[in-house]
Amino acid sequence: MSLRRSIYKTPAQMRAMVEPGLITAAALDAARALIAPGVTTGQLDAAASAVITARGAKSNFQMVRGYRHTICASVNEQVVHGIPGDRVLEPGDILSVDAGAEFKGWNGDSAFTVVLDDPSRPEVVAARQRLSDVTEGSLWAGIASLATAKHLGEVGAAIQSHIEANAPEPGYGILREYVGHGIGRKMHEAPSVFNYRVSDPGPEVRPGLVLAIEPMVVIGDQATFVEDDDWTVSTLDGTAGSHWEHSVAVHDGGIWVLTAPDGGAAGLAPFGITPAEIA
Repeated sequence: MSLRRSIYKTPAQMRAMVEPGLITAAALDAARALIAPGVTTGQLDAAASAVITARGAKSNFQMVRGYRHTICASVNEQVVHGIPGDRVLEPGDILSVDAGAEFKGWNGDSAFTVVLDDPSRPEVVAARQRLSDVTEGSLWAGIASLATAKHLGEVGAAIQSHIEANAPEPGYGILREYVGHGIGRKMHEAPSVFNYRVSDPGPEVRPGLVLAIEPMVVIGDQATFVEDDDWTVSTLDGTAGSHWEHSVAVHDGGIWVLTAPDGGAAGLAPFGITPAEIA
């Protein structure tokens, strides 16, 4: 008989997740520093890979069957799971980069979105930047809700409420088929973290819960398809998407964003929340 592993971690296990979170953040910082027109998504992948290797960690994306890259790089209508390679970034592109590191058996997972400037298309850049800003804001709204939430369903409600309050008319689409997740010994663990309101209240939010919260939001309709490479998820209507993600621990002292070097202090400040290090 197999025993189901608890979704709640011990303080020692959560402390072990700090370093893979910081390595993930450093890998994404290395990729972010290179983003500019003329750079390929493969170059971003190489930069992130070098950091993870230098820190004595492994790319947990490469542990996913059939995937051999360190990052996912999703451009414009690609929302998530874009494969890095020879694609050259162009002015006005909106790019989401997702990566994760495994260190001593524990995992980190995080993502960000960047909009490249294009003076010839200011309206496009502004619309895409607003999408990214609202998506990032919804991530922090979801994280902030963990400080007071009783059940996990409150996180999705907070994310959706932020998007609805800040999106321009007629509103944004929130991907339904792709959601956040628990994280720990594996990159993807139970429970699922919905980015929208659901009727099920979900598991209890209490010390030991560690989550990868990752809203995926699009300018148009939320319907997507998987491209012929069997990985890249793109919008059916061709509108742009944005993806932001952090790994977050709930512990006795409060919450701590594992994939943010400041523990999430800057992102949580607008919500009046101060993160607390894991004791």
